[in-house]
Amino acid sequence: MIDGQRWAAETSAGRPEAGSATVFVAVAGSVLLVLSVVGVQLGAAMVARHRAESAADLGALAGASQILAGAEVACQRATVIAGLGGARLDSCVQEGLDLLVVVSVPTGFLGGRATARARAGLV
Repeated sequence: MIDGQRWAAETSAGRPEAGSATVFVAVAGSVLLVLSVVGVQLGAAMVARHRAESAADLGALAGASQILAGAEVACQRATVIAGLGGARLDSCVQEGLDLLVVVSVPTGFLGGRATARARAGLV
């Protein structure tokens, strides 16, 4: 047996924990990776929620400025403005002189959508 092989055989013999550091580092690295992905996804969801709220507010205000022309014109205006904010208009309803809009935006690479609602009247 070569000296290096004999030394390795003698040092690891009788030590059942030999190699456990490698397993620990691999598990710790995997846990860290999973936590990082979850953190990034939560951050993306928060940003998406804020984008949805802004797009809903702006879409409702823009649509409400056209409310006297009718619900169809007001909702078209809200759709355009919400789209400029990166949102999809899910619902647009006229209630009297108020316009109610619901928009959604994608929340990140794992899927899902953030939804926001807004109401605006004549400005």
